[in-house]
Amino acid sequence: MNILLSNDDGIMSPGIITLKTYLQQKHDVYVVAPDIERSATGHGITVRNPLWAKTVKFGDTFFGHAVNGTPADCVKIGLDAIYKQIHFDVVISGINRGANLGTDVLYSGTVSAALEGAVGGYPSIAVSCVDFSNPNFEDGAKVVLNILEKLDLNNWPEFTTLNVNIPKIPYDEMKGIKITKQSRRRYQDYFEERKDPFGNSYYWMLGNIIEDDNDDNSDYNVINQGYVAVTPLSVFMTKYDFIDELKSRLEV
Repeated sequence: MNILLSNDDGIMSPGIITLKTYLQQKHDVYVVAPDIERSATGHGITVRNPLWAKTVKFGDTFFGHAVNGTPADCVKIGLDAIYKQIHFDVVISGINRGANLGTDVLYSGTVSAALEGAVGGYPSIAVSCVDFSNPNFEDGAKVVLNILEKLDLNNWPEFTTLNVNIPKIPYDEMKGIKITKQSRRRYQDYFEERKDPFGNSYYWMLGNIIEDDNDDNSDYNVINQGYVAVTPLSVFMTKYDFIDELKSRLEV
């Protein structure tokens, strides 16, 4: 199949290099990724500046296109410009260094790149290794190949992305795959004030993770149990169970 591959850690990151190495054993892989790391950029796109797409080679071997934009930009320009003549079967984003669980999906460039594929009508998958310090990218790539073999990409719900998180244990020790829900995992942010050499204040954002979701099927609980967590996400965010209450109070 034809795969468009992107990420948010940058085109030179080991996660995307490893994933392409594994995917291209069985598939045709086309890389369009940010020229530098653009983590936590969310679903921003570039509308007031031009985008450059430069070819990247490792020695004499062509690897992909590096774009001076966001992860969502990369998927847009990959689908609609650089490779517009190619019919892609799936858009994959990753492998990300670090988890994308709970509210991470709101900020994640990795997930946003995959969601941009979904917006364009393509099946899409975001992949992350939860271990930030020592990510097991090769194990993650094996999981992606396994998932692709089992999915029916011709029977894919519209505007849908799979958010895949890989536990920090060896591939042979993973218990399997579990379909999960997005958890309530979130951050309690705070800012540390510092002074520059001229006495001006600047702020460094820090935060503590809040994990208080008691549902065993929530994403981080499944990861903690030793499973790969696969969470289906939609590009649409309507809170349907609040509609009737709002109608009763606000509609005249």
